[in-house]
Amino acid sequence: MCGIFCLLSLSPTHFEWDKTIYEHLKRRGPNLSQDLTVTGKNPCYHCFFSAHVLHMRGLLTPQPVRDSTGNVLLWNGEIFGGLPVMPEENDTAVVSQRLSSCNSPAEILSVLSSIRGPWGFVYYQKAGHFLWFGRDFFGRRSLLWKFDADAELLTLTSVAAQTSEADQSAWQEVPAIGVYRIDLKAAKEAGSVTFEVYPWTNAGNDVLFTCSETIRDSVPNSCTAVMSQSGLTLTSPVCPLNMSIPQSLNETDIHPNLNSSVSVLEQLLTSRERNDEVNCLIDALSEAVKRRVQSLPFEVLNDSPPDSEHASVAILFSGGVDSMILAVLADHHVPAIQPIDLLNVAFRLQEPKKQKESAKKPKKHRNTCTDSKTDGAGQTSSPFDVPDRVTGKAGVKELQDLNPERTWNFVEINVTQEELQKMRHERICHLVHPLDTVLDDSIGCAVWFAARGAGFITVTTDGDQRPFTSSAKVILTGIGADEQLAGYSRHRARFKTSGQGGLIQELAMELGRISSRNLGRDDRVIGDHGKEARFPYLDEDVVSYLNSLPVWKKADLSLPRGVGEKLLLRLTAKRLGLGQSAVLPKRAMQFGSRIAKMEDSHEKASDKCTRLLTG
Repeated sequence: MCGIFCLLSLSPTHFEWDKTIYEHLKRRGPNLSQDLTVTGKNPCYHCFFSAHVLHMRGLLTPQPVRDSTGNVLLWNGEIFGGLPVMPEENDTAVVSQRLSSCNSPAEILSVLSSIRGPWGFVYYQKAGHFLWFGRDFFGRRSLLWKFDADAELLTLTSVAAQTSEADQSAWQEVPAIGVYRIDLKAAKEAGSVTFEVYPWTNAGNDVLFTCSETIRDSVPNSCTAVMSQSGLTLTSPVCPLNMSIPQSLNETDIHPNLNSSVSVLEQLLTSRERNDEVNCLIDALSEAVKRRVQSLPFEVLNDSPPDSEHASVAILFSGGVDSMILAVLADHHVPAIQPIDLLNVAFRLQEPKKQKESAKKPKKHRNTCTDSKTDGAGQTSSPFDVPDRVTGKAGVKELQDLNPERTWNFVEINVTQEELQKMRHERICHLVHPLDTVLDDSIGCAVWFAARGAGFITVTTDGDQRPFTSSAKVILTGIGADEQLAGYSRHRARFKTSGQGGLIQELAMELGRISSRNLGRDDRVIGDHGKEARFPYLDEDVVSYLNSLPVWKKADLSLPRGVGEKLLLRLTAKRLGLGQSAVLPKRAMQFGSRIAKMEDSHEKASDKCTRLLTG
């Protein structure tokens, strides 16, 4: 993974680094930083490239990569399939070699279409004076753009920075609707920039990608975007969404004597057809996790072979079905000697009443940040015992029962309001930008603290804790599960009002907007710690399998919460040996971690969040 930056100047304007942006990029790529400037003579333009590398695979490869003919590549991505990458190879070098051999736009699009995995890139093609850039099909890597018409400067960057409230609308996320090409010669002559768009095709329906509407709302001021007149496109890496609606659909026949949600899942698994569907999903998900946890060469893992002290893989962990399945499958593929870090974040609700005497006598070797106390029943309670902490602890016990030989580091990450406010102002507001809603603030802050991995782990059966910071550079997240398997309450509401047809339209919309609502923000937030977000539920093979199924195979919203939503995933969890975690109702991160309760409880998720403003 990398922090990438490109500045295109159509005039002789002197460029000065925005110090905040530079620091953000450097944190994304702490292993190597390098700059490069390309100057065109006829026409005259300047391209300034800056790359900051997080070394994840193969040999450490400096960026920007400049080939023998003068082409320049900035690559922020991982190849998990589609192009062969040997264990000793670096995927940046592989992509550069492939693009260097391309002699036409069709060949460049063919290379990009073949890649399986997340990516964002900028590519200067010297022959013809072209600048290419874009994001993968789902937008799993951040890329932002801004154009300064007065200075004739176009900026492309992995992460930006807020400067003033007046500048709030300047930065935009590059829409993940395709890749873009700038004719530098034409731009120089016009003094403005036109983006030629090569869209993804075969998406299956109009809801997923309404390219013209998306680009119209997102193109920088004083710039123009036009669909390529050549008819060339990128080929979608996933199969179309199954839009079929049955003539009639029988209600799920559940035995009346079954009195638990787990028993319902057990009964459903007696169906051979259900078993086949579950097995196919397990195969696809297991392979997706394998690609993401085994692509690290030994020398990247703390510069030494895997050991029993340092984890290479962490999971954003609530104890819910999405993260539990990722943990089980990671356990199948991470070397047995290595721990797996389970990152569980909680936000303090209120200051507990403390006796003066207890303040004078801190408990030895305890996590003094939790201010634990004992209730009337003799149970230890804490202001950080939020819902996700409770389900997380229960989930760890299930994982320990499944594999007691594995070291499961349950990292309790506790955040006070003071620290939240401090880090939001110093760092997080810049990373969330240009998104600006209350929901973006809540999730962005929760994910940032979770990904930092600084908390406490329990070291004795008596509950003694010690400070702990996760060493993992790969962080698995469960995003994509709810969007594909009807996990949100809005899906149930749409099903009640519009039936199967309405639910299908809602799910189609979810995948179409996941890049702009979630993925760019989460990539910026997690990358700020020099760590890489990986999304197994958005693996192309997983999405293709789920897209191939009719909606009623994935969810049955006639069943109650905790069973009907994400039904196929719950059956998968049960088949993998999980228990109560398989039937936990969906709880959004902002509520499970209780960050939403720390701020104004009367806000709506879609409201603009004034706390994200730096001014």
